[in-house]
Amino acid sequence: MLTAALQHHSKPWRLFVVMGVAGCGKSSIGEALAKATQGSFMDGDHFHPKANIEKMSNGQPLTDEDRWPWLTIIGKEMGARSGMVFAGCSALKKAYREKITQTAGEPVTFIFLDGSKELIGERMAAREGHFMPTKLLDSQFATLERPDETELAMTVDIKGKREEVVHNILALIKKIGIELPAA
Repeated sequence: MLTAALQHHSKPWRLFVVMGVAGCGKSSIGEALAKATQGSFMDGDHFHPKANIEKMSNGQPLTDEDRWPWLTIIGKEMGARSGMVFAGCSALKKAYREKITQTAGEPVTFIFLDGSKELIGERMAAREGHFMPTKLLDSQFATLERPDETELAMTVDIKGKREEVVHNILALIKKIGIELPAA
C-alpha cells in the first residue's frame, strides 16, 4: 500500500529506509533490494553506539535520547552516499522518520515491513547471533507508529517468503515511477 503523500510526490528520489520492528527482515530485505536495484545497503544496527547495543543486549529498550544521535548518523550517512541507497532502520516513530529525512537533506521513502507480533516473534526466535532479545518485541510494538498518509511511505505485508516480499516492494517502487536497472 502506498500512502497518499507518496502517490502524489513528484520529485525524483533515491533514498529508502526499510523499517519496522526488530525481526521483521529489514537487513535481509534491504540487502536484496539494494542488489536488485544496483544500489547500496547500510544496516542501521552497525551505526548504534556501543552503549545502545549493550542496553538492548541486556533486555532494556532504547529511549528517545538513546536514538536521536543514532538516527542523525543514519540520515547523514544516507545523504552522503551516491546512487540508490537502502538503509535498514527500525524508524518506529514518525519523529524518527522526520529526523532521518531532515539530516539526509533530501526526500526519504520509508518501506514499512508489516507483520503480526506472532510471525515476527517466531522469526526472531529462529535467528542466531543477534543482540536484540525476543523479550523486547513488546516494547517495539508499543513504540511503533505506523506511517500515515502524510509520509512518503509504503506498507508491505511480510507473510510470504523473502523473495515474494522483495518482488512486491520492487513492483511498488516501479509504480511510483522509479526506473530500475534491467535484471
